[in-house]
Amino acid sequence: MVQRLLDVVFSGAALLLLSPLLVPIAIILRFSGEGEVFFRQNRVGRGGGHFSLLKFATMLKNSPNMGTGTVTLKDDPRVLPVGKFLRKTKINELPQLLNILLGDMSVIGPRPQTQRCFDAFPDPSQQAIVTVRPGLSGIGSIVFRGEEDMMHAANDPDRFYDQVIMPYKGKLEEWYVRNQSVKTYLLLIALTVWVVLIPRSGIVWRIFPDLPRPPEDIAQDVNWSAVNNAA
Repeated sequence: MVQRLLDVVFSGAALLLLSPLLVPIAIILRFSGEGEVFFRQNRVGRGGGHFSLLKFATMLKNSPNMGTGTVTLKDDPRVLPVGKFLRKTKINELPQLLNILLGDMSVIGPRPQTQRCFDAFPDPSQQAIVTVRPGLSGIGSIVFRGEEDMMHAANDPDRFYDQVIMPYKGKLEEWYVRNQSVKTYLLLIALTVWVVLIPRSGIVWRIFPDLPRPPEDIAQDVNWSAVNNAA
């Protein structure tokens, strides 16, 4: 109940404060690219049901049926020119503040996945994730903020996503469900702001030293190696 109250307060205040930014972006999108302002997509939510997630439109309308489908790579040709900036700064995610107000999401939680991506989680992770509201940000988003770069470097992006990224991301989301609290919620909000400003920071591993250890083949990509080797 406390987290839901904070969700309403934070999302309402953010929409009000960010309106001078959000309105011009909506106008730019309306008169550029394909003229779409919002992108709506079904995502798996609390209880395993689906809801319509909102984002600023950054890709071609038919992108889910093109190329790598719902998985986006670095320098993906389906991304529109303005979309590159919006995705890099995560501004494209801000319309989800409306999803938070409506109760579909929380400020912090596991990122809501398409059904295809959700199915790539191991069963124990799926069962844990659907017990909480999905989040605008969360531990998985912070650790995997460079996911598109990892996918771009992989020889087989689909296999890498299904066999390396999602099993470990699932462990991170299970950790969040086990450790959910107002303290964790507030710390993850602060960390989200921090890594947007300093993307290569590994501070998350110092703040939460009990996080599941990443697989060796992505330890460097998620900044685990640098922090723990130095320690």
